[in-house]
Amino acid sequence: MKLEHSFTVPADLDTVWQALLDPERVAPCMPGATLTEVDGDTFKGSVKVKMGPISLLYKGSGEFLSKDEPARTVVIKAAGKDARGNGTASATVTVSLEADGAATIGKVVTDLSITGKPAQFGRGLISEVGGKILDSFATCLASKLAPSTTPAEAEETPKLSVVEKERPQAPAAAESAPTAQLPEAEGGNPAAAPAPSPASVAQAQAEAEAVATGREAGETASEHAPRAARPRLSAVPEPENEPIDLLAFAGPSVLKRVAPLVAVVVAVLIVLGLRRRR
Repeated sequence: MKLEHSFTVPADLDTVWQALLDPERVAPCMPGATLTEVDGDTFKGSVKVKMGPISLLYKGSGEFLSKDEPARTVVIKAAGKDARGNGTASATVTVSLEADGAATIGKVVTDLSITGKPAQFGRGLISEVGGKILDSFATCLASKLAPSTTPAEAEETPKLSVVEKERPQAPAAAESAPTAQLPEAEGGNPAAAPAPSPASVAQAQAEAEAVATGREAGETASEHAPRAARPRLSAVPEPENEPIDLLAFAGPSVLKRVAPLVAVVVAVLIVLGLRRRR
């Protein structure tokens, strides 16, 4: 079946075009979709679908068939199947972008082939659900493309820096103590130095302990000082999206289709009740 939809993103054409070519940016905006691998123009992922009590998990892959930058048109082909073998889905999607003032309008043409339980919705309901899914996608993409901080705010962001503190130099005992010229005793030998008093010994010990404490504090501060962060190239997996609930998207439409049937059933029950009373 062939489906046609459109969406609007409040961002300029070039920004939306670059985002559209990056699966890692657009995949999280698709309800129920989780991107698992990207290799050039090919990618792999899964889509969780919920239909009331029934849950389906489609695993598949896709690729960019063409990227026409001057025309701002991209063609993507994707296919997948349910992990339990309850159905398959394949689609060729053509997305064309055009500027609309400061916003961008996207036109989507989907050639869809689907089997299994989701195919029971029919073309009309699938088209309506697809339109609502694209609206949700456009809202999410707009939030991702919106600037998070202004340049002024970025400049005011405090930066961590390493401050090296000068370690206190312990004064050497020989340098701090004044050198006294000892008188020479008879025979040319220097006279014995007088014994230090207990008060001077205690003061020297206190000064030595203070110097040692200062050294330890300086070393501890330098060890715990923040270091400049080194950039690391590591893949950060995106969190898995919640399953897309088709009944939630199709709720009003399903009620419209079921309402006439419910009215007929209620009328029949009323007639049967009246006959029993007679």
